[in-house]
Amino acid sequence: MHFSLPQVFRDQLAQERQHAANAPQAFFEAWKRGVALAGVPGFGDGTREGLRRATTKWDLRPDLTTLNNAFGSLSPGQRRFVAALVSFYDSRDGGEMLRRSGFEGLSDLGLLDLERRRVIADLTLHYTGW
Repeated sequence: MHFSLPQVFRDQLAQERQHAANAPQAFFEAWKRGVALAGVPGFGDGTREGLRRATTKWDLRPDLTTLNNAFGSLSPGQRRFVAALVSFYDSRDGGEMLRRSGFEGLSDLGLLDLERRRVIADLTLHYTGW
């Protein structure tokens, strides 16, 4: 007996596969935008040249020591944004940074400006793990 999925399910499966194929590059592009907004010194080798040369998210992984040392001098919004970025890399350390920034729930992301909310939205949409 031959079983065939309805077209709507086949279309959805094809869409999911296409998304999965494109997600790593889309995540990386959003990550680069986030690093540029958060401040290059806390990511990768800490230089603009390093940001320009980066070809994978690993090239721009957070420098947790640098970010933690600078955390207190950031504005409240910048602390939330940096903490949200770090949470994609390491949920434990990022979660601690979110708590330190006063983050109480996802609605707090609405306190970020539109550009930063778009970065977080794109990272969430295209996240496939670090």
